[in-house]
Amino acid sequence: MKTAIVTDSTAYIPEELRNKHDIHMIPLSVNFGGETYQEEVQISAADFYEELKNREDLPTTSQPPIGQFLDLFDRLSKDYDAVISVHLSSEISGTYNGAAAAAEMLEGMKIYPFDSEISCMVQGFYAIEAAEMAKAGVSPQDILNRLNEMKVSMRAYFMVDDLTNLQRGGRLSGAQALIGSLLQVKPILHFVDKKIVPFEKIRTKKRALSRVYDLFREDAALGIPMKAVVIHANRPQEAELMKAELQVTYPHVEFEIGYFGPVIGTHLGEGALGLGWYKK
Repeated sequence: MKTAIVTDSTAYIPEELRNKHDIHMIPLSVNFGGETYQEEVQISAADFYEELKNREDLPTTSQPPIGQFLDLFDRLSKDYDAVISVHLSSEISGTYNGAAAAAEMLEGMKIYPFDSEISCMVQGFYAIEAAEMAKAGVSPQDILNRLNEMKVSMRAYFMVDDLTNLQRGGRLSGAQALIGSLLQVKPILHFVDKKIVPFEKIRTKKRALSRVYDLFREDAALGIPMKAVVIHANRPQEAELMKAELQVTYPHVEFEIGYFGPVIGTHLGEGALGLGWYKK
């Protein structure tokens, strides 16, 4: 059985890596006033953050219309027997539900939507692993079993300069009573039950970063082979420094640099940093 792997643009897998692994991407969009841009297609992360500097109002974001899923799945049905479609958390976007709805409308091919329950390159880890297995001829069900196995050890924590964008965009859950105080600190956030929630309130960025390192150490100190990604919102030098520091301490971990692209960057704001990982 030949299986295609699809993900959405919020995995932020670089184009060359998508091409290498034959991963098909469906884009979400950002909307500046009356102009709509498909991220990773019509607007890059660098261009997005530059555009933000010239705007007073935040852009809005939108999920792919179901017609895009139908068109993509239909094209893939000509060359593949099945599709595994990996998407960002269903509690912060309707993208996964759009893929699921399109899957029910198409006949003649098995389509398996997968809710990564997260986003960015941590979501990308699932798509890349699935693609490697698909290329090796592994069955869709065994691929899905592996993706669910990965969820057990998958972790991600991220820091934002403040919660203004998340608060205004309605993406922050379970913490409305804390908003006032959190806006004065450097909060560490993570995903719980597919939603973004505060993990801890930290007074300074340096201490917040140190705390994330402590959380990573709890898993990495076991010496088990791992994959990890440092994620940044227009802070490439800081991300490279984090990666270099961690690589020296944990040579058994395979580190990458990822980024918060336009859609996720709209909600987190410029300057956000994150660290995600899982056990191989």
